[in-house]
Amino acid sequence: MTQDSRSPRTAIAGLVLAATTLVGLGLSESYTDKAVIPVPGDVPTRGFGTTRNADGSPVRMGDTTTPPRALVDLLRDASKFARAVKRCAPVPMYPHEFSAFVQLTYNIGESAFCGSTLAKKLNDRDYAGACREILRWDRAGGRVVRGLTLRRKREFTECIGEGA
Repeated sequence: MTQDSRSPRTAIAGLVLAATTLVGLGLSESYTDKAVIPVPGDVPTRGFGTTRNADGSPVRMGDTTTPPRALVDLLRDASKFARAVKRCAPVPMYPHEFSAFVQLTYNIGESAFCGSTLAKKLNDRDYAGACREILRWDRAGGRVVRGLTLRRKREFTECIGEGA
């Protein structure tokens, strides 16, 4: 595993949402101006995977957005999930680990992340084990979804410090 041995992990309070995290989310989620159901059984999303409107109401089929609004929503949502990672795993991390965990949490949700074996391993400071846990989150409706498998591999690669 590649880690930056020259500097210690950063205290969680000092970690911030990086532009690279937002770019990674944008690429993983892709953009749609109309609400869609991303995978069968999921909730409607629009923009870059947002499930909530600015007023907090759920996205409904038929809802639309614009690229500027979608970027505002992406930042709002990513910030929310960054706070969830900090709250549920208040341990030092490298920025690339934090980014990978925020991207995962954006996709699986706060309660799934906070209640996961991954969060437990992270809190036990089993960083390698926590990164490996990312790969387990490639299912929707009990079935492996190729797009999720590819996304998880990218997040895992980032988590272990081998991302772009």
